[in-house]
Amino acid sequence: MARAISPCIFCQIAGSSNSTPLLHSVRSLDDKVVAFKDINPSAFRHYLVVPVEHIPTVNDLQRRNEDYTLVSHMINVGETLLRRDAPQSNQYRFVGFHQPPFNSVDHLHLHCFALPFIPRWKQLKYMSLGPLGGFIEAEKLLEKIKPCHQSLHRCNEITVGFLSHSEL
Repeated sequence: MARAISPCIFCQIAGSSNSTPLLHSVRSLDDKVVAFKDINPSAFRHYLVVPVEHIPTVNDLQRRNEDYTLVSHMINVGETLLRRDAPQSNQYRFVGFHQPPFNSVDHLHLHCFALPFIPRWKQLKYMSLGPLGGFIEAEKLLEKIKPCHQSLHRCNEITVGFLSHSEL
């Protein structure tokens, strides 16, 4: 007999169908994202900001206003939480996304850190591996998905993941 496929854990959390305490949620008048503490924190403060809508990975984001606005909002929520909960870590904040195949959950999620990493070696999990993927800082992702104006010819290129045909 086939087993029923259970929804992803982040969909369950976003839908408030489990016991994870939310730091930011629909109850705070935000229907786009939720935020919660990472269950295996890698830093002094380690939060995840997750869209309510299921988006598997950063590779599913496109150069369109909706995706750019969503990622910008995720960054703003994460930075607001870090300012609130770790004001002393002002210059030691770090936010970004794992890229496949290095993401642990197939639901887009922003890692938000107030450093230092604890233990220090955990910073290795959050390094860019260039063309192999790894971790991408949030601002770099925003640059890659920034919507283009119709007058720019480069924006009419077909994008495959994060590489356009001109970059292949």
